[in-house]
This record gives sequence, C-alpha cells and structure tokens, in this order.
Amino acid sequence: MTGGDQAQVAPGSAPPAYGGRPLTVAVTGAAGVLGARLVARLVESPGVRKVLAIDDRRGEASGVQWRVLDVRDPAVAERLRGADVVVHLAMDFGMEADPRTRSAYNVRGAQTVVTAAAAAGVPRVVLCTSAMVYGALPDNEVPLAEDGELRATEEASLVGDLLEIERLARRVPRAHPGLQVTVLRPAVVVGPGVDTVLTRHFEAPRLLVVAGSRPCWQFCHLDDLASALEYAALGLVEGEVTVGCDGWLEQEEVEELSGIRRMELPASLALGTAARLHRLGLTPAPAGDLAYTMYPWVVSGSRLHEAGWRPKYGNEEVLAELLAQVAGKHAVAGRRLGGKEAATSLGAAGATVALVGTAALVRRARKRRRF
Repeated sequence: MTGGDQAQVAPGSAPPAYGGRPLTVAVTGAAGVLGARLVARLVESPGVRKVLAIDDRRGEASGVQWRVLDVRDPAVAERLRGADVVVHLAMDFGMEADPRTRSAYNVRGAQTVVTAAAAAGVPRVVLCTSAMVYGALPDNEVPLAEDGELRATEEASLVGDLLEIERLARRVPRAHPGLQVTVLRPAVVVGPGVDTVLTRHFEAPRLLVVAGSRPCWQFCHLDDLASALEYAALGLVEGEVTVGCDGWLEQEEVEELSGIRRMELPASLALGTAARLHRLGLTPAPAGDLAYTMYPWVVSGSRLHEAGWRPKYGNEEVLAELLAQVAGKHAVAGRRLGGKEAATSLGAAGATVALVGTAALVRRARKRRRF
C-alpha cells in the first residue's frame, strides 16, 4: 500500500476512549497511502502528543515532525528516540516490483525498525501484515480465531514476506526483552491507491470460480484499518489482532452486487494455467494466490471489538467502492491488460480466453519485439 494521496480522517470514525498520558508516536511509511491516513488521525487524536513521520520522502501531512531516511538505515534508531510507540508501515506491496528486491526491502526494513526501536528504548512496536498469513484452506473455520495457526504457504505473492515479519514478531520476546509487539492482520484492504492481486481480481471480465471451492469475501476499508492502527498505537489492543468489515459475503452475493458473472473452471485447469503464466513471467501472481479466491479466510476482529472499535464500512459498501475504483481497468491473474491486448482477450470468449490465452498473446508480442 504505497502512494502519496493526502488522507483525511474518515468522518464518523469515533476516536478511541483513551485515558492515558498523551504519547509520542512514530510512523514509518508515513508518506504512503496507509501511513498518510494514520498520521492524519494521530495528529487529531487527544491521546497523541507528537507524531514523528518517517519515510524516504516527505509527505504532505502537516503538524508532524518529518524525518526523511530509508528505514533500512540503522540511523533510524536515533530518529526513534523519545517515541513511546513505533507503527511500522514502510512496506512495498507493488505488483510490478521485482520480488527479490521487494522482499529485501520489506523484511530488512522490519528487522531494522524492530532492532532500532529496542536500541532507542521504545517500549512498543506495531506491525501490519495481513489475514492472508492464516492461509486460505477448505477446512478453515469461519471466522478464524485470532490466535489460530498461520497456515499460509510461502509460494503466494508477498505472503512469504509477511510470514517472515510474523516470525520476526514472535522472536522479539527472546531477542529484545521488554519490547512489546502488536501485529494487525487486515482482510482484503480496499481504498484509493490500494492495488493488489485481490483488488485486481475484480478487474477481470468474469469472476473466476474454481469448481468445488467455497469463496467467502471479507474486506477492510483503508480508513477502518487506519482507525484500528490508532487503537493499536494507543495500546488499546495488544498481541495478534485481526481487522475487517463485520461478517462476509458469499460468492453469489458478490456476483449479484457486482453484476459480474462467474466463470467456473476445474481446479486443474485454473491452477495449471495460473502456474504456467507465472512461470513464464507473464503474470505477477503465482498459482498459490488463487487459493485466496477459492477458500475462506474470514476473521472475527474480536479483540478490536472488545476494545470498543467498530468498522465504519460494511462489506457491501467497500465492494461498491472497489468496483468504482477498478472501472475501466482489465486484469487477468493479477496482470493488467491494456489497449489492443485487452480488446483481443476480452472480446474473444470472455474470461476463459483471457486466462488461458494471455500467455499466447504476450509470447507473440515478445517475439515481435525481438525482431
């Protein structure tokens, strides 16, 4: 969730009931989409005395102290001195980024920030991963318990980074005694500037459904995630915390609300084609990502609810916003199609041709470029 659009505090999002002393909160990735929204909330929060905004570029937020540097720089420890809590949001979720470069940034950044926080005497760190770390499996409970086993596989895009950050969080009590870590795990995040393989799923001409699967869709609006992070920054929730809209939508409800018809394929064809496209380097999404559109990974958000937090948005509202956001865009297996390629793929035989034919189309284009 990177980007630089200026955030506004979501109207109607009630501030948390915090009665402690005002805190100094440091936010890494403060110029990004999510970081900007959180910073905007914290500046207005009566529980926050000062906001230290850290990023490799200066954002648009005012009323904060900007500290511009790469979070992988060990000098970040000096920039964190005096903070009561660090919220680490400097993550690269870019779909087009080189996976090794992205992983190096995400994992090394989290390691450096956690180590720097301990060295600077910061008592608490908040990390943000994803509910995807639970894995999407046919035997998942609906909803999943927050302290449930993390059963995701490393193959799925970005999830390997998130699992490594989760392991880092679990090592903290041994590596840095006295440093407390809270981890937020949101459902499918939706909002301006958010571009993931799951939001691109709704850019397809048909909603791919794997035969025999049981999809359940749960979303998390960007503003609701920012408000949940405010709760975590103030220490009102601790440990492993899930966040999302209340409840979920069945696949049939998604189709009815979106007006997008399904395209059902046998698992062997869908998974095999996705694997080939990714192996050829034609799509950013490995076959493992399809599991998140096949099986449920709905979360309860019970710890936030117990703390008094409630989402402002429902699943239907967030889906409507997502559909408006992706209008006019076309993607298959996470790969954006444009111009003539989109017209050829989408006009031939709907999503089946788009999915299975994308490899041939792109291979032909690449051959033409060689001559």
